[in-house]
Amino acid sequence: MGKRYDKLSDEDKAFIKNQHLFFIASASNNGEVNLSPRGYDCFRVTGDNEAVFMDYAGSGNRTARDIEADGEVTVLFVSFDKEPLNLRLFCKGSLIDKEDKATRELFEGIDFTGMRRFVKLHVYCVEHSCGMSVPFYEYKGEHNELRQWCQEGEKEGRLESYMEKNTMPPDVKAFRK
Repeated sequence: MGKRYDKLSDEDKAFIKNQHLFFIASASNNGEVNLSPRGYDCFRVTGDNEAVFMDYAGSGNRTARDIEADGEVTVLFVSFDKEPLNLRLFCKGSLIDKEDKATRELFEGIDFTGMRRFVKLHVYCVEHSCGMSVPFYEYKGEHNELRQWCQEGEKEGRLESYMEKNTMPPDVKAFRK
């Protein structure tokens, strides 16, 4: 049922472009796996083995922490309609400053206020699996609360201090007691 490829096909790229949601998992040497859903029009495929997404502030900074520790990143796109498919991208990542002009050009017409950074993904394996157990869901729109909160926080000068206070420490084993 599952198949692996060394790069994204044109069909994979079209599938990704049409998704409203993706899941990102990351892990580094601390042993915990972070898993987060992501929405918004914030993901761009930039080549057969490259992609980039916009990263807004959230409860922590786990994906960036894992990337900085040379950890692994997996992105999952799921078809909730039409033909079933799970599409996974196995990646290494790098962080790009939110002011990077070339990366901003990929997201023409998007307001970058409140965004933390860009994350570039270096895809080393693409995996398809059937997705036949995934239920059907209907997309009804976006929750804009996070983006609005980040934008207001940046305009009011409180976003930076929030991000500093809510960055997970590199050693999370202390929390496992």
